[in-house]
Amino acid sequence: MALLPMIAPAHPDARFDPSAGTELVHTRRIDRATIAAITHLYREILPHGGAILDLMSGWVSHLPPEIPYSRVVGVGLNACELAENPFLDEWRVQDLNQNPVLPFPTGQFDGAAICVSIQHLTRPCDVIRETGRVLKPGAPLIVTFSNRCLPMRAIGCWCLLDDAGHLCLIAQHFVQAGNWTDIRCVDRTPAGNGDPLYAVIGRSLGPLAPIVGD
Repeated sequence: MALLPMIAPAHPDARFDPSAGTELVHTRRIDRATIAAITHLYREILPHGGAILDLMSGWVSHLPPEIPYSRVVGVGLNACELAENPFLDEWRVQDLNQNPVLPFPTGQFDGAAICVSIQHLTRPCDVIRETGRVLKPGAPLIVTFSNRCLPMRAIGCWCLLDDAGHLCLIAQHFVQAGNWTDIRCVDRTPAGNGDPLYAVIGRSLGPLAPIVGD
């Protein structure tokens, strides 16, 4: 696994730039072919007619426009961007680094996505575990990423890994979350000169069972 010549911060989930604050920066500098590949992946995996949760959402969700979903809910930081997103039926402003607990009942959604933003989460296992809770059992979460990120905004361990390492890291987050099955890593890089695109897809097992004392 190739390592980048950067100095890691003290904690693997810390950011390289401590002055960056808690804001999540959506890095959307992927090209049109890669955006189309994201949309096609959503078309294949997210259930048609289902309720969809778009985490770390912004001004666009890259969902296939021809597919009717019963409900699309966005969670993000920028109220203006969320209000402009034509795919969203409703949205919530929430910093998942400060509070990873999602404001939704258990088993409410049929699918979820985190688009090219996972590298900004400082508590990814908590967010992925919570996503599994609010999804119906068997519902998919699609986590996509490219190599178009701002290193000073990403968590430290992300900056030390190559693309294969990123896939392994995200898959490990799913495993550590404890409520996922059928975890798959896929390469959806467009043919030609498109930006790289990778995804980790898991199926929810629902909320974790409470720990019963002796």
